[in-house]
Amino acid sequence: IAELVLQALATKVFFASFRCETCSKEEAKYRCPRCMKYSCSLLCVKKHKLALSCNGVRDKTAFISVNEFTDLNLLSDYRFLEDVGRTADAAARHCMVHSPATKRLLYCLRNKARGCNIELKTLPVGFTKRRENSTTFNFMVPDDKTLADILKPYIDPVESDPVVCQRLKIYTASPQSDVRILMKIENRSRNSIRYNELDASRSLLDNLKGKVIIEYPTLFVVLKTLKNDMVVLGQDISAAVTGNPFSSPSPLSGHLSYHIP
Repeated sequence: IAELVLQALATKVFFASFRCETCSKEEAKYRCPRCMKYSCSLLCVKKHKLALSCNGVRDKTAFISVNEFTDLNLLSDYRFLEDVGRTADAAARHCMVHSPATKRLLYCLRNKARGCNIELKTLPVGFTKRRENSTTFNFMVPDDKTLADILKPYIDPVESDPVVCQRLKIYTASPQSDVRILMKIENRSRNSIRYNELDASRSLLDNLKGKVIIEYPTLFVVLKTLKNDMVVLGQDISAAVTGNPFSSPSPLSGHLSYHIP
């Protein structure tokens, strides 16, 4: 008990030597496990999470230099690997993995994609994108519908829903010639992310031919003047960030990500 009391007092003295990094007025009482920022109250904790887009959850895979590596870090790594092993084992035993209906659906989707010259890859059960995938196979859905027709209910100034039109008014107010449809190229390193520019006058099937898809395609609908952070394959990086009269786009006004599950 005495040891715990001494430890608590040492922690209190340690935090007392730091000021809150949000308000810079009060002594720090908390330290964020994620970004290591000091806070004095729940209000400042919430403010720092909002300002830094921090979730407050410790990053178990963060890099730690050898000089700073302690027994606690070793124990954390050991427990993390145990958690990974348990998750992988649970995923392998999941009933959906061995479900005949699931296997039949995946086989049907892969077979159809292969026949259309599309390389469809699926992730193991437990991955977020695998859980989010709600793809079904329906012979009644036409595969010759153009991308322009698919987007009409969202960005067409006449045919789109009024509520959706208001939210995406930056698109409806812009000339349709300024609208670009991009799709991320899979199997590339993180420091070399590139996008394919799709042809809106052609069908989704024609645009996906010869491409790799992981689980389901995600199309990014952007304006020509706002795609500064998305480098199209074959485009010079410097050309992608010049001539932009707008500020950095927000998630809503800058680009519209369109999932096709």
